[in-house]
Amino acid sequence: MTDAPPTTVSERLDRLPFTRRHLRVLTGSGIGWALDAMDVGLISFIIAALAQQWALEPTETAWIASIGFVGMAIGASVGGLLADRFGRRQVFALTLVVYGLATGASALVGGLALLLVLRFFVGLGLGAELPVASTYVSELAPARIRGRLVVLLEAFWAIGWTAAALIGYFVIPGSENGWRWAFALGAIPAVYALIVRWGLPESARWLERRGRLAEADRVVRAFEADAAGVAVAADPMPTERPPVADGATSVASSTGERLRMLWSREFRVRTACLWLVWFCVNFSYYGAFIWIPTILVAQGYDLVRSFGFTLVITLAQLPGYAAAAWLIEVWGRRATLSIFLAGSAVSAILFGTAAGEPAVIATGMALSFFNLGAWGALYAVTPEMYPTSLRATGSGWAAGAGRIASIVAPLTVPPMLALGGAPALFVLFAVFFAIAATAAWGLADRRGRALDDR
Repeated sequence: MTDAPPTTVSERLDRLPFTRRHLRVLTGSGIGWALDAMDVGLISFIIAALAQQWALEPTETAWIASIGFVGMAIGASVGGLLADRFGRRQVFALTLVVYGLATGASALVGGLALLLVLRFFVGLGLGAELPVASTYVSELAPARIRGRLVVLLEAFWAIGWTAAALIGYFVIPGSENGWRWAFALGAIPAVYALIVRWGLPESARWLERRGRLAEADRVVRAFEADAAGVAVAADPMPTERPPVADGATSVASSTGERLRMLWSREFRVRTACLWLVWFCVNFSYYGAFIWIPTILVAQGYDLVRSFGFTLVITLAQLPGYAAAAWLIEVWGRRATLSIFLAGSAVSAILFGTAAGEPAVIATGMALSFFNLGAWGALYAVTPEMYPTSLRATGSGWAAGAGRIASIVAPLTVPPMLALGGAPALFVLFAVFFAIAATAAWGLADRRGRALDDR
């Protein structure tokens, strides 16, 4: 007697092997992710250059970083709601257009006020793009490798940040207008949005949830056609459906219902823990990495040398992602996330007290390794916390809660540096990492299990 063939979109997607079409979804989304990272990374180098060229006060440079995060907080929250309403691919492409055009326009500014306005619009696009992209990839990935693929998606962040470091090292110091050329390069996402809109499929799970069954079937059939002749894993991970809690609302069909469901009895603990992890990780990451070039300049290194150190430190992100991508399907989501956050806390203390070039580079690389590995695990676990009808909203609002911290963190750096210097600042970052490592154990661990398709 043979098992009945899979009939739902979810069952058909979860039984697939990894195909070229999965690779196309991963790389297509990942390039958008890398362009996002390039923009966020560029601003840290541009801030250091503009601080000298425009004779900016520390508070003014802090606002260049923070105003973008104000936009990101709003963008993440609104973007998730829009993606649950209008589709993952549509909103993903729109976000690329918004922040690409705003970044390109920043190359033409002549003063701080207009730059701040444009950075807000850049933040709107960036904030919406990240949770939507991770939701999109998680919904098309087979259950047994879903976490790994989302961590690999997040690994494109390291590629984009490395590109930003290269531009910061070779382009920005090259001339008085080097920062303008850097912003001009940041307009590339607006063009890439056309590829996303027409070259990638919509999420089949979202289409099924919206009742567009024929379109969902066509998307899955395309994956199944690519899988012809590719062996399915002999021992796939179990893909049992998650139990529904007593009294749980089965489906969220409106914006108000989605927002209420985040704090329903079924989801309130994971929502609270998820928001706390996002808040703490954003605070420490953006507080540290946006300011590293400026902090190194303040410690006596010239601009080019500071940018060179940052480039080397950035390269350690890639092995961090690789380790997290492997461990997340071995240790599970919670353990991987918590251990990488604990490593980030220790590395932050060591970096803040490092003396001499070798120590600065080594501890900075350790911080980069653990911190970005933690980011990969966080983006993998977040979409798994919620059902399909709520998934992008839940991911977006968690990211939005985190962006509040990214607004506060850059503004906290100047007074903390004045009060206790780099050691006190990085101890503060370590405390936030430690809190996040503890909160991670309140999340559900869905390693290898099917997504909730309510």
